[in-house]
Amino acid sequence: MKRSSSSENIVAILRQELERYSPGEKLPSSRALVDRFAVSPVTVSRALAALAAEGLVITRPGAGAYRAHRSVIDTRAIDTSWQQIALTAEDQHRVEPAPRIVDASCVFAALMRPPPGVIAFNGGYLHSSLQPQQALGAAFARAARRPGAWERPPLEGLTALRSWFAREVGGPSGGIIPAQVLIAGGGQAALTTALQALAPPGSPVLVESPTYPGMLAAARAVGLRPVPVPMDDDGVRVDLLEDAFAATGARVFYCQPLFHNPTGAVLASDRRRRITEIAHAAGAFVVEDDFARRLGYGGQLPPPLVADDAYGAVVHVSSLTKPTSPNLRVGALVARGPVMERLRALQAVDSFFVPRPLQETALELVGTPAWPRHLRAITSSLRERREAMLAALHHYLPGIAATVRAPAGGYHLWLRLPDGTDETALTTALLRADVAVSPGRPYFAAEAPAPYIRLSFADVAGTEEINEGIHRIAAVCADSGIETGI
Repeated sequence: MKRSSSSENIVAILRQELERYSPGEKLPSSRALVDRFAVSPVTVSRALAALAAEGLVITRPGAGAYRAHRSVIDTRAIDTSWQQIALTAEDQHRVEPAPRIVDASCVFAALMRPPPGVIAFNGGYLHSSLQPQQALGAAFARAARRPGAWERPPLEGLTALRSWFAREVGGPSGGIIPAQVLIAGGGQAALTTALQALAPPGSPVLVESPTYPGMLAAARAVGLRPVPVPMDDDGVRVDLLEDAFAATGARVFYCQPLFHNPTGAVLASDRRRRITEIAHAAGAFVVEDDFARRLGYGGQLPPPLVADDAYGAVVHVSSLTKPTSPNLRVGALVARGPVMERLRALQAVDSFFVPRPLQETALELVGTPAWPRHLRAITSSLRERREAMLAALHHYLPGIAATVRAPAGGYHLWLRLPDGTDETALTTALLRADVAVSPGRPYFAAEAPAPYIRLSFADVAGTEEINEGIHRIAAVCADSGIETGI
């Protein structure tokens, strides 16, 4: 056998030899592979990471590598012919085009770093201490050395990365194939592409109320009219969703079924299928923003809506940015039917493709044992921070804390303020006290039913800073005459 120092050649050889192993059977040790191929341990590690990213092997720290269990591919046929009407028909309910409103103030507020000394309860990303910076650096260094790392990638994205997202989103049933995945430059870019693809300018788009302000900004920037659909503790109210489709003629509904931003709600199981049924009956799409799937606190999570979609109505958005770093802007759009070609064309016109070194870095990261270790670490850290913030709220602001729902994942709490509270005045006063919070008003597409603020516990140094921040909020509320229940 010809020996080679190329990890790609080792991957090709092992990929063929895996057919001789039973699912779950252990592969030769890394030391044995080093001796066999006369290469360095780093080269063997890189090869095993590539096979893990393809879903062919599972690596277990300290135990070795094992052949992965073969997925059972779901070959059900989905009739997506209805999309040809939804993608071309004009909205008969539209009276006049909506103006394009390019207002990025909420986006700027979320992206700007607060001055030194300010406790950032308004952050949307992990604090640097929670980011896998060492693993990212190592993955980026390995990716940069890959043959062809600086060549132009396929417009749809690297096949191996699309395969990884397909497995992550589709689950063990294999309901998603790589051809149904488009690599995108992060979640926000994917959302913008989806909105442009699915709704003509001037048309309505249904949104949960409240909802993610960045989505509202993106919709208005392309001339869409967000129409709110109220929520309760179990997610969007499906009875009102059906009414909203009938009243507006909308062809898009945007939702966050898991760890909703800002409420933290998880869509109830009996509403999941009903949402896709209602959308399909209306000849409409559901844009599923699954931004927080890797930010749970443990326990079994419901599958994405797209995994159980029997109509091809769901366009799914996934991203690696939230659980890693704001700089790893790698995500995916998942869709079935002709809508995928429109998504692909729009992304190509807008940004050509996602830089290959970023895609290669993402592959290197998710294919190593460092990835599951990191996910376990942020699960523990975010749960600890949530408990610290809830405890501080109950201690310093018991009246307000009584209205707070403890989320099972994500990185924020949604606080209902006493009636009559001026959100703008409060957030300004808090900033003078060196605490940055997110006012509730930008989370509503129309009039807000009550005053709120959102507190994030992801972008702070730790639990001591959380406690100090809540103490400062309580002091400002007391000075402002806001009833806190003390």
